[in-house]
Amino acid sequence: MMKPVNNSLTKCKRTGWRWLAGSFFCLLTSVSWAQTTGEELLNRCGVVEHERILQQRNPARLQQLTELNRLIKQAETSGKALRQAADETVYRIPVVVHVVHSNASEAIGGTNNGNISNEQILSQIQVLNEDYRRKEGTNGYNTSAIGADARIEFFLATTDPDGNFTTGITRHYYAPKSSFNVFNDDVLLSQIAYWPSNRYLNIWVTKIDSYIGYTQFPTAADTLKGLPGSTNEFTDGSIIDYRYFGNKIGTVNSSSLYALGRTATHEIGHWLGLIHTWGDGNGCNEDYVADTPLTEDRSDVSQLTTCKQTYSTCISGKQTRDLVEDYMNYWPDACMNLFTAGQVARMRLVMTLSPRRVQLLKSVSSPLAETDVLTINVYPNPTTTSPSLDVQLKGFQTFSVDLFDATGRQLRTDTYTDSPSTRVTLSVNGLATGVYIVRVKTGSEITSKRLLVH
Repeated sequence: MMKPVNNSLTKCKRTGWRWLAGSFFCLLTSVSWAQTTGEELLNRCGVVEHERILQQRNPARLQQLTELNRLIKQAETSGKALRQAADETVYRIPVVVHVVHSNASEAIGGTNNGNISNEQILSQIQVLNEDYRRKEGTNGYNTSAIGADARIEFFLATTDPDGNFTTGITRHYYAPKSSFNVFNDDVLLSQIAYWPSNRYLNIWVTKIDSYIGYTQFPTAADTLKGLPGSTNEFTDGSIIDYRYFGNKIGTVNSSSLYALGRTATHEIGHWLGLIHTWGDGNGCNEDYVADTPLTEDRSDVSQLTTCKQTYSTCISGKQTRDLVEDYMNYWPDACMNLFTAGQVARMRLVMTLSPRRVQLLKSVSSPLAETDVLTINVYPNPTTTSPSLDVQLKGFQTFSVDLFDATGRQLRTDTYTDSPSTRVTLSVNGLATGVYIVRVKTGSEITSKRLLVH
């Protein structure tokens, strides 16, 4: 359901917990024009259009989005009730940048070349870390009372899906198209290049029609069994126009408005569950973040060419300052330097509640490569202390670790849910000297090892 909005802007309460819903059907108008400077202005973000397409493909998607928001709200309420301390864990996100271009020479870098340079890509990773870490001395720093360090970092992947070394950059010459659109080309791009979205943040960098970038939102049920097959895992990521990826290096990015790499900061905010501060639709809608003020529709980029302060009147008789500096707005890159504490809390909850995002974090923490068949190794063996157990398997699986004595009596069992290949510790506290059997069991495989405890 769409949150009720009084078009006369007489009153708009920040209540309810509905995910975008009907506002996705209030589409952004395709706008492009030239300033007196001759610079072309495009729609900053195509996420609303893209989400409408995703919901058409998968009718269950809206319910999955709504469920994620319910879980976030529940977690926020529980955390406040328990007065839990802030989680200071730094989440590290492996990124793969797929450069898709139509340059037949396959030369890298230079003016108007979609096959952008490694330096341009590295500059974008640097900007992301400055912005998400609120890094002092950079464009991403602020002293706002409501600003916060997201404690999220990004790095180019160092191993590919097969466990081989990689730079985290793939390059693909694609002759049939010189540009891609927001409607259906996400599928085509994923067919050209894709790494598992439960292990990597996929960013496709290419030329896009009418928009600067667009992204797929996370959901609560994006990898659970028994749901419709169209769960969009292959298109999960961000698609960004090469002219606005990274900061201004040489003549690659001629834009004076969007040259500081904030397009990716904005789009990845969507990948982490944030929406525009005006809630999309007619504006003055929920963005589901308590410390961002209700904001009128700010999607008309022709009105956002400077950092001039604007104000909204979403509540009768009350004028509120728009967060011009917020990354989830459409103002020029130079205006942006802020995620609020509420936005940070929401992003971090999404990382722990959306299944594909959870799996990604697990895969980062795992030091082990996956294997086609279940493989285990216990060491040291023999042991006098609790040994390590390496469990290597295909993809993400639920498995149990059982410990038996020499007579076959089960002494201990532990279950690991939806886990990649991982290293765990076996407790041998209180065990007598002797031979034990360690068994690991998945849904389809079982393997065992002998363990000698001194």
